[in-house]
Amino acid sequence: MRPTRLPSRSPGSSEGPRSSADRVSIRPNPPERSLTELSRQGLRDLLLSWGEPRYRADQLYRWLFQRGVRDVEQMTDLSKSLRRHLRENEYTIGRVTLEKVRESIDGTRKLQFRLADGAAIESVLIPMPGGLFTQCLSSQVGCAMDCQFCYTGTLGLSRHLTSGEMIDQVVRAADGLPPGSRIDHIVYMGMGEPLHNFDAVVASLGVICDPDGCGYSHKRVTISTSGLVPQIDKLGRVAPVNLAISLNASNDEVRNQIMPVNKRWNIDALIEAVRRYPLPPRRKLTFEYVLLGGVNDTDDDARRLVKLLVGLPARINIIPWNPFEGTRFLRPADERVRSFQRILLDRGLTATVRVTKGLDIDAACGQLGERPSA
Repeated sequence: MRPTRLPSRSPGSSEGPRSSADRVSIRPNPPERSLTELSRQGLRDLLLSWGEPRYRADQLYRWLFQRGVRDVEQMTDLSKSLRRHLRENEYTIGRVTLEKVRESIDGTRKLQFRLADGAAIESVLIPMPGGLFTQCLSSQVGCAMDCQFCYTGTLGLSRHLTSGEMIDQVVRAADGLPPGSRIDHIVYMGMGEPLHNFDAVVASLGVICDPDGCGYSHKRVTISTSGLVPQIDKLGRVAPVNLAISLNASNDEVRNQIMPVNKRWNIDALIEAVRRYPLPPRRKLTFEYVLLGGVNDTDDDARRLVKLLVGLPARINIIPWNPFEGTRFLRPADERVRSFQRILLDRGLTATVRVTKGLDIDAACGQLGERPSA
């Protein structure tokens, strides 16, 4: 068995998880004067307070989230008095501006959004067959989890996104789509740990999965987590979405070093939480496993992974590590990836190797986040 070799941090950083003071510098969210921050009931309450009938709020809701209209003057079935009232009360429609679209040679599109407070987030449109795209959604500006193999984790956490800022990514993504295509799946796998921003993520699901809102079925939405056990339990009670676990190690020794969250909730606690998750019929859990050359990619790692996942309705998504500047991790050789996958397949597990997309535009898994200006 090869010894586990963990890369050193970049110069100037210390071993182990950074302190909370180093990792988190949370700015307050912008004042809530955007209509897209309001749920359907919130819009009803607002318009009722103005003396408008309930159905007007439902009309406005569909304009905002089903049709993606951002100019009240285009909402032609609203009364002129209501449109004037919306303008006079200085309610904005959305806080997210699509600032830049970069396209990879493989068709992946990275969308850079500028928020009202000047912060930047990124979302990715991943091409699928038939003119369909999967959208990778961000839930935070930065991330506090400090996963060593992820560029976003090097940024620390600036702030949580609001529910409206997550919804706006979905609505505005249509502006970055090629003609004749559409988004078919939503995955909360962009910047941030979704379950660290639990309430806002669940609120965003209320609109994204509403037939009168963005209209996505729960079965077409996946939330990924690094392993926040209490929030996994809460999610199972409130939202029947798909669950993906960012596992990335087969024992606590390695996972503690590459994913500091494991020191709070270790692998055993995480697997037990996953076993409790109320998975809808005929769906499987996804376990994401980023392969790091010489760290977690041995045959013994694969065999331990088999033992961990036995009896679970699981698929394993093997992700060869995607590089970024300032780290010493190595991408494993193709033969090592195939050997790892073969062991899982030979023992009856469903295991696929993720095809790397968007690598040339820093849009692949683990690469998101605004780079410093040159």
